[in-house]
Amino acid sequence: YKFITRDAWDGSLGAHHGRLLDDGILYVARFEEDGSARWLPLLFGENGLTTENGFVDQADVLVHARAAADIVGATKMDRPEWITVHPHNDEVFVSLTNNSDRGQQDNVGKDAANPRNQNLFGHIIKFSEADATATEFSWQVFVLAGEGEGEQFANPDGLNIDDRGVLWIQTDVSASVLNDGAFKQFGNNQMLAADPATGEIRRFLTGPVGCEITGVIMTPDMKTMWVNIQHPGEMLDVLQRRGINKS
Repeated sequence: YKFITRDAWDGSLGAHHGRLLDDGILYVARFEEDGSARWLPLLFGENGLTTENGFVDQADVLVHARAAADIVGATKMDRPEWITVHPHNDEVFVSLTNNSDRGQQDNVGKDAANPRNQNLFGHIIKFSEADATATEFSWQVFVLAGEGEGEQFANPDGLNIDDRGVLWIQTDVSASVLNDGAFKQFGNNQMLAADPATGEIRRFLTGPVGCEITGVIMTPDMKTMWVNIQHPGEMLDVLQRRGINKS
């Protein structure tokens, strides 16, 4: 989704800034097979968002945005998680962590932007807009997790691009499947560094058993980094039954 305000921000942090979200249009994305895409407006009375389809006014459309998105023909995505913007060229990266039910529910099978049924491992989408108010853009799959050359990972979650343009990818494999079955090959959750230009990805760190890696920030001189390690040791009883040491 994207919200475009009616008024431009004037650079202040005063009352005008606080009212910017009062007026504008909420859009939802439709990804086409040829790498093009459109932002579709969610406006009451247009494109099927009518009383005949169960909407009573614009507020109702916004409260039930997901149902409205289905009616206007938006692309159903595989659990979008984090978004980050490249500081040099404004490319937008979106992590889609997984969707094990794609192809099984609501007759929604794979499409170009979500190219796998039973998408256990997730993927990352990259798209480019002429500017923040554009209603058309281009897109591509940046990486399919669990496939290809280089470092293997699953369930991309946290994303951040530093001032150099390095894309940091953090993973969130559920503790219920961590180090088991199809996920055994990946080990614990991890953080990776990717080159957006070449697609090269290298592992930077691995977290303790049972944790999720989520959130990162660096000092302006880029000499110090903080990384969030969330709920380490979660579901230790499950992990111990698999013979995985809790330390």
